[in-house]
Amino acid sequence: MLVAPSILSADFGNLANDVKKICDNGCDLVHVDVMDGHFVPNLTIGPVVVSAIAKVATKPLDIHLMVENNTFFVDLFAPLKPGYITFHLEEEKNPHRLVQYIKSLDIKAGVVLNPHTPASSVEYLLSNLDMVLIMSVNPGFGGQKFIPEVVEKVKRLKVLRDKINPNCLIEIDGGVSDQNIELLKDAGVDVVVAGSYVYKHKDIKTAIETLKA
Repeated sequence: MLVAPSILSADFGNLANDVKKICDNGCDLVHVDVMDGHFVPNLTIGPVVVSAIAKVATKPLDIHLMVENNTFFVDLFAPLKPGYITFHLEEEKNPHRLVQYIKSLDIKAGVVLNPHTPASSVEYLLSNLDMVLIMSVNPGFGGQKFIPEVVEKVKRLKVLRDKINPNCLIEIDGGVSDQNIELLKDAGVDVVVAGSYVYKHKDIKTAIETLKA
């Protein structure tokens, strides 16, 4: 299991230190939630802050776009050379084109599915994808409760993934903790995004190790 702590739950007054903490204590990716106040009712960070994160992070950035006008934001963040950029399928009119564009920038590309969006919606994109991120909460805010119905969607996606593109990672984001990690692993999840569980834990290293184990 790969662990990608979300810096949305970090202390933004001490952000550099909080990014270093997760990198020094075993995380695999640094998950960066970018919200524009339009696609979701929240506004987070832009390239200036993400650039500062990139300078101190020793693990690849996993940039999750929750925005309108995805290509504009891809161009903003591409110079930072993140490991992954994922965008919401619900918002993109030409997802195949955008996936190819992201990959042409030497960045791994993925799509995100909201809780209500079926796994079958990515069937004809899977051969081109490096990651599919399934939202297990409604996007826009950290600290929400896990939506259990998405577990069945993960299982369906895994069947498609294993058939079409076994190298594509399945990531899940929202309400992940030690209470559901075994369930997610058994369903086929490869990467967990965990913000509140990691940053609010009394010991970050223990939190990350628990999710990995």
